[in-house]
Amino acid sequence: WEFLRDAADSKQLHTAHASATGLMSAYLAQAGFTGAQKILEGVQGLAAGTSTDANPEKLIDRLGSRWCLAETSFKYHASCRHTHPAADALLQVIQKHAVSMADIDRIETLVHQGAIDVLGPASDATTLHQSKFSMGTVLALICKFQFAGLDEFAKHFNDPEICALRNRVSMILDPEVDKAYPQRWIGKVKVYLKNGQVYEGRVDEPKGDPGNTLTRAEIKDKALRLAAFSGGATESEMHDAIALLFDIRRVNTVPFIFSK
Repeated sequence: WEFLRDAADSKQLHTAHASATGLMSAYLAQAGFTGAQKILEGVQGLAAGTSTDANPEKLIDRLGSRWCLAETSFKYHASCRHTHPAADALLQVIQKHAVSMADIDRIETLVHQGAIDVLGPASDATTLHQSKFSMGTVLALICKFQFAGLDEFAKHFNDPEICALRNRVSMILDPEVDKAYPQRWIGKVKVYLKNGQVYEGRVDEPKGDPGNTLTRAEIKDKALRLAAFSGGATESEMHDAIALLFDIRRVNTVPFIFSK
């Protein structure tokens, strides 16, 4: 997480680099290039080189019956996942009590230690990328727009009112939340209003987690927003791709997908 301290671009490369490496590996295999058969679990493999107590059995845990995709979270907000529990808890308060941004004096988020460690260096975000790791920026956008998407960040992360509320958001270590993590990502907030009232919000499973996953309509909407923001595909192209991917169980080979 050192990239946050420098506002560096490196983390944004991770997904693209992984995809490119996978594609390169496929082409190399096709050309007959070989690699170690036990690169993960071998006596001089990755596990041995990076850990003293690795358990290779984890690699085949419930192999064939466990579908990890079903255990994967879909991000609802365009920010670090460590911010999502608090964002959802705050949204709960806003919707339940009709709280506006102008009503709020300050916000306390009750979090696990990992959130403090990761998000702390980006508290006073100065760049767009840093702002997505700033708890204060995320919650300020939630207060203003009830959503923290790509457009909200790109257009408003540095707005004076967003920065002002950002600086009135604090993270406090909470024993219950910390003990539950990482199996559960509990979100707790305390919202202090200017009139003296205090509202508390709590979510036990943030939106997008396997037990509270996005609906198909929400996944489709997210895909369309991503494509529109990046200019990577037209709306028509996205509708065609989404329809195909939602029916992927009927597809026998990967090339068929790319041919469309």
